Order: sequence, then C-alpha cells, then structure tokens
Amino acid sequence: MKEMLLQNPVFGMAARQFDQVADFMELTEEIRERCKWPKRLITVSLPVRMDDGRTEVFLAHRVQHHLSRGPVKGGLRYHPNVDLGEVAALAMWMNWKCALMRLPYGGAKGGINCDPRAMSDREKEGLTRRFAAEITPFIGEEVDIMAPDMGTDEQTMAWIVDVYSTNAGHLVPGIVTGKPVELQGSEGRREATGHGVAFLAMRALDKIGCPVDGSGAIVQGFGNVGTHAAERLSWSGVKVKGISDITGALWNDNGIDVGLLGEHVKSTGGVAGFDEAEAIDPDEMLLQPCEVLVPAALERVITDGNAAKLKCRVLAEAANGPTTPEADAIIDERGDIFLLPDILCNAGGVTVSYFEWVQNLSRFHWTEREVLTKLETMLEGAFERMLHFAEERQVSHRTAALCLGVHEVAEVKKKRGLFP
Repeated sequence: MKEMLLQNPVFGMAARQFDQVADFMELTEEIRERCKWPKRLITVSLPVRMDDGRTEVFLAHRVQHHLSRGPVKGGLRYHPNVDLGEVAALAMWMNWKCALMRLPYGGAKGGINCDPRAMSDREKEGLTRRFAAEITPFIGEEVDIMAPDMGTDEQTMAWIVDVYSTNAGHLVPGIVTGKPVELQGSEGRREATGHGVAFLAMRALDKIGCPVDGSGAIVQGFGNVGTHAAERLSWSGVKVKGISDITGALWNDNGIDVGLLGEHVKSTGGVAGFDEAEAIDPDEMLLQPCEVLVPAALERVITDGNAAKLKCRVLAEAANGPTTPEADAIIDERGDIFLLPDILCNAGGVTVSYFEWVQNLSRFHWTEREVLTKLETMLEGAFERMLHFAEERQVSHRTAALCLGVHEVAEVKKKRGLFP
C-alpha cells in the first residue's frame, strides 16, 4: 500500500538505494521501516486566478521525511513533472544529506505541479501566497523550513515570509532560507550549492593527482547551481568546455566564457544561440572527454545506456539522483571514475541554509567570507569521512555516504525509542 501511494521511478530509485544500504548495515526490520517511510505526506489544491481571468487549480505537495533529529529542511520546486512520489524521494535524500553533514535537521521537500516559465510574475506570486497560506499549519522555524529549488528563487521565499509573518503578527525570517539579504537572508546562500560542487570537484581532482589548472569540465544545467559551479570552476583555471540547459547545448574546446554566457541567458532566456560556442547534441555533450562532469539538471540522466560511454574522471552530482542504480553498477565496475554522490556534492545549499537559520534565530549576520569558509570546512569533513568509510569497508563512495547518513538517523531512532 505504501509503495502504491508513492509509485514513481525516482522514489523507487531512492528506496532501492536505501534498501541496499540497510542490507549492508544489517538494520533491524523495525529500524529499517521507521527510517524508510516519510513522517508526513501533505497535498493541497491551490486555486489561482490567472491573468486571463480564468481560475486554475494546481496540486502542491510537501513531504516531511523525519523530525527525529530536528526540524525538517528542504527546497520547494515549481515544475510540470512534480508529483508526490518524486517529492518523497527528494525528501528522503535530503534526510541522509542533512545527517551526513551532521546538521540538526530531518529531510523535507516540496513541489507544485506547474510550469513557471509559462506564468507571469503576478500568477507566480498568487500561486506562492496561496500555497504559503495552505501550508502554514504544517511549517515553522522549529518544524519545517523551506528554501528555493528548481523554478523558485529568493523572491518566492520573500512571498512566503510575508504570508507567514502577516499571519504571525511579526517578522519571522527563519521560516525559510535562501531569501533576500534585505529580509535577513545570508550572504553566500545564492552561490552556496554551486560553490560546494566546484570545491569538492577540485578536491577530487587533487585526490586523483590531476591538476586543476587546465582541466576540462562539462556542466549539464545552467540554472542557479550549474551557473555558480561553472563560474567557480572557471575562476580556478578549469576550462568549462560544455554547458547545456533546456534550450540546447554548447561546446567550445578552448573553454566557454561563463560570464558572457550568463549575460546571454539573462537577455534571451537560455544558452541557445550563444555566438562564442558551437551547438552540440545535449546527449552527445555528456559523452565528450573531460576531467569533471557535472550533471546539474534533473534526475536519472546517467543511465545504463550512457554510463559505459562516459569519458570523465570525476562525476560531480550537482543534481539530486542524476545516476540510476543500473548506471551506478556500471560505474562501480569500471573503477576509473571518482564519484561525488549527490547527498555530499550538492550539500552546500542546505549547509549554508543552516547557517542562515542560525543567524536568523540569533539575530546575527555573517560575512560572505565567513559563510563560505565555514561551508568548505564542513564539506571537507564530510568528504574525508566518506573516503575513510569507503576505503575501510571497501564500498563505493555512494554507499559510504548513504551509510554515514542512514547510520546517524538510525541511531537517533534507537535512542529515542518508539512511542507506544
């Protein structure tokens, strides 16, 4: 029955990963069941008056995976393919990610089934405010703290702050993270995930003895995460040769000027048509030789159909769930790709969200340098813990990262016991 409710290939993939780790760790059936299934599944309908006068009803979901270690934390995405199963999978991964990073959070995720690219700002504001009003009874600074994700941004978070604070009668900045600095957002939050991806990719290059300067990178996805990852790789001397988004893919063997491309995207809405690089088939772009491959778009893009053809040395998973279990098996067997699994590689966002939340609760403000220095310290610690576990237990990096995260949650479940 539970499986049917969450029937979705992405949730099936997340559940399969968890089952493999639970088998490896020999979790008891009780702890296994309590760790696997989400605490709360919330679905609401959102009637919104559109610009043409008609009323459209959107479905929105919020999944709170576990509150055993603290309030839940996770993004809110707007996308046409959002459904409950996908959101539940993302909440599960966020749970292990927070535990791996030793953040005092459980995992959560939210999503609204809509196409933000086809909506006006007024329509998106109406949708967001209605969602905030409907979800208010289930969120709070010590319950559930949202953040931007695919299709949402600082402005989305500002609208949620306004609705929640109006209802509370006073400003509650800690209800979300990733909000504007003017609303007590954190310096460094916007670039945190991409910064973390680039930092870990360079640490991986160092581990395999590959010089950073002059290395080549491919970035699939040029949203917030992909843009900042590409910028920071480029600033460090890496040639970003391939970049793609929903409009197309680009290639320049000498490296793409990421700053110029960013200006082009702002004016046109996508990477297609950029004069300083040639168009390339998006699927073929992933298979070009490079030192670092960064999937920073959607789930399940590295599959059993292309995993054997990858020509990268480091696979830095900036997106959630970009590699299927079948592709994982192929990559493990190859043994020539240094994997940075998603729950570590893209943990920069939730880590700096934690910093933002702490600043809000204490009414204090850190500089960008302080924030990013603290972030790198925490990422380095998790990176080394993962490598140590993988070497000691002779398992893949993904298994090591998941084991560390699941272990933290399982131990808390054991210590707290089961309420009768």
